[in-house]
Amino acid sequence: MINISILGSTGSIGTQALEIADLFKDEINIVAITCNNNIDLLEKQIEKYNPKISVVMNKEKYEILNNRIITKTKLKYGMEGLKEAASIPEVDIVLTAVSGMIGLEPTISAIKSKKKIALANKETLVTGGSIIKKLIYENNVEILPVDSEHSAIFQCLQGNKSEDIKRIILTASGGPFFGKDIDFLKNVTVDEALKHPNWSMGKKITVDSSTLMNKGLEMIEAHWLFDVPYKDIDILVHPESIIHSAVEYKDRSVIAQLGLPNMKLPIQYALFYPERKENNMESLDLFKLKQLNFHKADISTFKCLDLAYKAISIGGSMPTVLNVANEIAVDKFLNREISFLDIGISIEKLMEQHSPFEINTIDDVFYVKKWVEKKITELI
Repeated sequence: MINISILGSTGSIGTQALEIADLFKDEINIVAITCNNNIDLLEKQIEKYNPKISVVMNKEKYEILNNRIITKTKLKYGMEGLKEAASIPEVDIVLTAVSGMIGLEPTISAIKSKKKIALANKETLVTGGSIIKKLIYENNVEILPVDSEHSAIFQCLQGNKSEDIKRIILTASGGPFFGKDIDFLKNVTVDEALKHPNWSMGKKITVDSSTLMNKGLEMIEAHWLFDVPYKDIDILVHPESIIHSAVEYKDRSVIAQLGLPNMKLPIQYALFYPERKENNMESLDLFKLKQLNFHKADISTFKCLDLAYKAISIGGSMPTVLNVANEIAVDKFLNREISFLDIGISIEKLMEQHSPFEINTIDDVFYVKKWVEKKITELI
């Protein structure tokens, strides 16, 4: 029996992880679940899975749920609750599926508690990659990637040596605005940005996909996960989302992982690794594929991807500036306070104003976070 804590159980990854748990109910036990605001769904999950601990990040929502639910589940709130859910003694795997850099602290707590990490929160490595890598080494903990692209790379690396890697080929769907120019993007609406052609995801990550920032963050995450220089990570736009990523080795052999767009596969692979389990998912039928297309990413039009490469090339605190500024700018776009193109413009201006320094502690990360929050308020 695998004991699992799901941080972000009401989100897209979390709910699909619970569907995996339902499929393998004799092999997976849900010990902890958490949410930000969606207490209605969390309440149903508590009733169904009877976890030991459940956490609501929003204190007001926590109080509402605490007053209306009668359960043996210990109900907690806030970051301390999230960290507790990540470090319960009997938990084997912590699935970090929360959105944004809120995942950094509980992931650190899980690592220090020597839990296996199933990582679906790229911001953790983008903002605190050097810290996480050090802790992973010190605690001899394994990180298993859950993002479809990083899971694909991880699978392509099995049985091979990291020193034999020539480059990583990170695929991107291109998002809803693939092929569009700047003039078109000037008038993009929130509703249009949220219409992803292939994947069903949360609002923030869907907007990130439309700006290509999601691919920039994934590039930085891949750099930390696989110890590959950012210059050796290429972005390839593949609109069909069938090839999820590939690895080219020094002998020029390219190994790719293919499958239908379905996040349950990488979730399942992470939870049961190294074992592969029979499931009820739809198989990829190659005979039905009319064609597969590949294009270079347009970094001149999609500024955010270019900024991600610039941030990791500078290093230190700059990727944290990139990430925090993006989170705030995307939130303002979703609230219709700024335009679509203002997301990249705001991030670029903040990066230009920042003097980078080495990130050695989590306090350094939060110092940068506060700096960005102050500066972006002045900027927008």
